[in-house]
Amino acid sequence: MSELVTGEAVALELRPARLPSRALAVLLDLVAAMALYVAVTIVLVTSTASLDEAAQTALSIATFVLVLVGAPIAVETLSHGRSLGKLACGLRVVRDDGGPIRFRHALVRGLIAVIEILMTFGIVACIASFVSARGRRLGDVFAGTLVVRERIPVTRTGFVPPPPPWLAGRFSGLDLSAVPDGLWLAVRQYLTRMQQLDPQVGSSMAERLAADLAERTGAPVPQGVPAAAYLAAVVQERQARESRRAFGSGAASAPAPASDGAPAVYGAPAAAYRPPAADLPPVTAPGAASESHGEGRPAGDRPGTGFVPPA
Repeated sequence: MSELVTGEAVALELRPARLPSRALAVLLDLVAAMALYVAVTIVLVTSTASLDEAAQTALSIATFVLVLVGAPIAVETLSHGRSLGKLACGLRVVRDDGGPIRFRHALVRGLIAVIEILMTFGIVACIASFVSARGRRLGDVFAGTLVVRERIPVTRTGFVPPPPPWLAGRFSGLDLSAVPDGLWLAVRQYLTRMQQLDPQVGSSMAERLAADLAERTGAPVPQGVPAAAYLAAVVQERQARESRRAFGSGAASAPAPASDGAPAVYGAPAAAYRPPAADLPPVTAPGAASESHGEGRPAGDRPGTGFVPPA
């Protein structure tokens, strides 16, 4: 059993796919691809009988590349890691950090598959998958991906508490493009396990991760924001962006606010999570224009933070 974390910051207990299930999925994909290749070849031979031999050879090569190489790449990209064979076997290709793959991942996997699957009849892929601790073939190693079994129930052991309500949306202007997948994985693993750590060790780790994240984004951690709460809020922002990218602009929504006792999860009492609005301006990328967030409004018109003031 291997714990992975999705791009939505949800910890999943997923088993990396092993050689038998992967081989079956590849076999089903090859059968489907060969059937399509034969059908397209018959149509081309019939419709191009009047062409010379050189033209027919060129069309044959193009058909081979498009159907047996291009089609699997397109299917994995559009289906976010599910081909016909993987769908039938309950498998899925994900990034090393558990997020959905993109075109570059599918491209690398597809190109290397020509050598280790098509040209060597799968021998190289079988050997690589057999000796790999997580059953990865060479295409997975170079693409930074992993094939997992997705028909495993989600557990609550890796639940990431949502950030305090007053931090929701405050990091919408951050540039997250320079943050590597390895740092995201480290942040998520910390958030899922921070309650199991010694408080002093956990606080030091959170500050170190927050500093690394702030360095990558180019914007410092706002004053008065606990490091763990900052990490949770930035992860929530990435969750919203990946949801919009994968499912459309209307699919992402902010997680439900935590209960009254939830702020203590981040290592500070509830009072520490209610700084004045003036002390916490919205965080934006360097050079971005700032927006008004209620300055000058009457107290009754300002949006609440979701926390009850202390007695």
